[in-house]
Amino acid sequence: MPAPLPKNDYAPQLAVDHVTPRQGLLARIWTASKCPARPSTSDMFWCILGSLLGLGIVSFLAFHYQLPLLVAPFGATAALIYGTCTSPFAQPRNVLGGHVISAFVGVLVYQLMGTTWLSVTLGVSLAILLMLFTRTMHPPGGATALTAILNGQGFMFILEPVLLGTVVLLGVALLVHRCRGGGCYPTYWF
Repeated sequence: MPAPLPKNDYAPQLAVDHVTPRQGLLARIWTASKCPARPSTSDMFWCILGSLLGLGIVSFLAFHYQLPLLVAPFGATAALIYGTCTSPFAQPRNVLGGHVISAFVGVLVYQLMGTTWLSVTLGVSLAILLMLFTRTMHPPGGATALTAILNGQGFMFILEPVLLGTVVLLGVALLVHRCRGGGCYPTYWF
């Protein structure tokens, strides 16, 4: 009688609703996991309204008054704070802390090392480490550090555009989510 076949932990298991990390990549791909539901029309309306107002105000001030308030990571921040308001990455502590810490790290690394492959690698990695350590992880913060290094920014970059622009985006987020109702934002402050 032949020996039984060994159990294959990596085979697809379509009847499983939850797959543990130990089961491997293929098992996670082939399981019956579901894509999140589409947001309601109302949620999409409030998301687009927040994005239009927040980025609109920052962009208007940047272009009309030649204020340096616009950095690329704000696009990703807008997606988080207006579209996924319950995410930990979208909370005011994370948004403000993540951007400011990353801007500081990026500027400091640029001032010490200039713009090199090593300064980019070190700057973004240190920004991620400090965001994790301070519990202010905000993924667009990594791009803020990168922007500071690649554009050779000085310490004013931390105040404007980063701090000032972030405060405007957060102010609009608080206003829009207050008008929206439901009390979803912020989930926590500190």
